[in-house]
Amino acid sequence: MNKIVKVLFIALIVPGSQSFAQTKDPVVEAIVKEAGENSQLETLAHELFDKIGPRLIGTPQMQQANDWAVAKYTSWGISAKNEKWGEWRGWERGVSHIDMVYPRVKSLEGMQLAWCPSTGGKTVTAEIIIIPDVADSIAFQKWLPNVKGKFVFISMKQPTGRPDYNWEEFGTKESVDKMKADRTTQTDAWTNRIKKTGYTNQTLPVALEKAGAAGVVTSNWSRGFGVNKIFGAYTTKVPTVDISLEDYGLLYRLAESGTIPKISVLTDSKDKGVVPTFNTIAEIKGTEKPDEYVMLSAHFDSWDGGTGATDNGTGTLTMMEAMRILKKVYPNPKRTILVGHWSSEEQGLNGSRAFVEDHPEIIQNLQALFNQDNGTGRVVTISGQGFLHAYDYIGRWLSKVPDKFKDKLETRFPGNPGGGGSDFASFVAVGAPGFSLSSNSWLYGSYTWHTNRDTYDKVVFDDVRNNAILTAILVYAACEDPSKTSREKSVLPINTRTGEQGKWPEQKKATRRGGLDQK
Repeated sequence: MNKIVKVLFIALIVPGSQSFAQTKDPVVEAIVKEAGENSQLETLAHELFDKIGPRLIGTPQMQQANDWAVAKYTSWGISAKNEKWGEWRGWERGVSHIDMVYPRVKSLEGMQLAWCPSTGGKTVTAEIIIIPDVADSIAFQKWLPNVKGKFVFISMKQPTGRPDYNWEEFGTKESVDKMKADRTTQTDAWTNRIKKTGYTNQTLPVALEKAGAAGVVTSNWSRGFGVNKIFGAYTTKVPTVDISLEDYGLLYRLAESGTIPKISVLTDSKDKGVVPTFNTIAEIKGTEKPDEYVMLSAHFDSWDGGTGATDNGTGTLTMMEAMRILKKVYPNPKRTILVGHWSSEEQGLNGSRAFVEDHPEIIQNLQALFNQDNGTGRVVTISGQGFLHAYDYIGRWLSKVPDKFKDKLETRFPGNPGGGGSDFASFVAVGAPGFSLSSNSWLYGSYTWHTNRDTYDKVVFDDVRNNAILTAILVYAACEDPSKTSREKSVLPINTRTGEQGKWPEQKKATRRGGLDQK
């Protein structure tokens, strides 16, 4: 008979339920003082977001950012290097011009998507056509020749351009309910419309290009916040552009009413061929246990609609500032401190997966890894990621953190090992203790994540400063801990719906060579 071990879920609100005694520590005090009096966060943000800009994998800006980080660490007396892990399709963004030229002239708010082909210096002018609501894929194939020489609209027309909070503040209950019901109905209908073509959102642009379309037009509006989600193009010869809700809706309504508009599109970009890809790794060598490691972690790459300020510029700033502070106030750690600035997280954690594959000696001797990747907010949650004794050692480390820097911080033990969409999951998947420093919202998912508004001005520097202090103290405490962390895993709970035992995440092999199918 199988013995089912029940694992107690422990949730602590730190510091209220924290049982570890807190005493003054001169290193902790020095960390707080340095972060408050000599913060480099605003300078780092300006240099990275404003001067270098977005860091799409395979672009010159990504390489520029890697080199900038190495130079910055070197200036702080920290050893750093760019470590090659693979190759990717090289691409460089140029200007985008999108205009309506009929029935009147209007400059449109929009941009080419990542990896969009160039129009070769020429402006392409053509009528628009909307994906029809056909009976099935056979009917769609019969319709497909109609796209030749036209810009094809493949996104739905939104029923409202007002954010939800406008409706909830000013609308009547009846009008709000009606709007939400209409939106749900229209969204479902559009999803079914695309499904009946026989293609997906990824394969449809390719089919349209093969059928002779002049280009593909999307509008990936983030509901209620006036921003567009910016992803990648799947066409290789004709442009794919994304247009704001307001202008997309204008064009859509004109076409619906029989006044077929014409638009002109110019996309300037450069295909750079196959380029090498790098992680940036920096190190403060340990003194007593140099072959044991505590790691800081954040992905360095971004989408390029904005400048990647909160995804994941703020995580990058947190780790760089924590490393700078530690080098100044704790220059001789007991264990070696490493920081990994990963590339190609957005395409599937590829940089961190490659590091895990390439450095088994570090993974085997990893004391802990702390990763931050969900926006600019203060860290409010730390999960044990399924490690049975994480409550013990994370609790000890958190006891070093002054109360004001862990106010309302919740810990969840043993936590869910599979709940990771960022680079710490690459480490958890091989049994190494990687933990996510999860931030509060600041509407990250709907406002800045993968949108054209993810820019410097969205950073809340007080919160990022708090995170740098918290991270630096956790790293210091983990380095000083006389005990090595346990990797004993919890017995995962039974799924009450299916009756199946939960599973730990599997480590996927890193995609070492990116191509058109890796977007």
